[in-house]
Amino acid sequence: MGELANCPKCNGLFVQTQFKTVCDKCYKEEEKAYETVYKFLKKRDNRKAQLDEVVDETGVSKDLILKFIRQGRIQLINFPNLGYPCDKCGKTIREDRLCGECKQGIHKQIHQLEQEKMISDRNKLSAREMTFYSQSPKK
Repeated sequence: MGELANCPKCNGLFVQTQFKTVCDKCYKEEEKAYETVYKFLKKRDNRKAQLDEVVDETGVSKDLILKFIRQGRIQLINFPNLGYPCDKCGKTIREDRLCGECKQGIHKQIHQLEQEKMISDRNKLSAREMTFYSQSPKK
């Protein structure tokens, strides 16, 4: 079940769910904006438009168009020049949340941390094995 929240656009109260992030009034406005964007992109001449061109031609905000793309309402497979920014560096991408370079960087950092942990664990084991006792056994 959803929880009571304030609409991020108009500050009105509504029940927020996984699929509903704005109030009914703002949702209807978003639907009108979606229809405007979709009608623009549906035309064969506009299918190769870039994001800034879509914003200029439709008057719909860039953030709202990106929201439609992230929700999967605008399928990028049909529009080769559209994309959205990488969550880390902002480079335009067409799938996932991170670009290839940022993914590689994160994988390298994880690998480096794993290597450091292995070395640290190995050093701890070596230190235990090298423990010497100075007491001689009682006779």
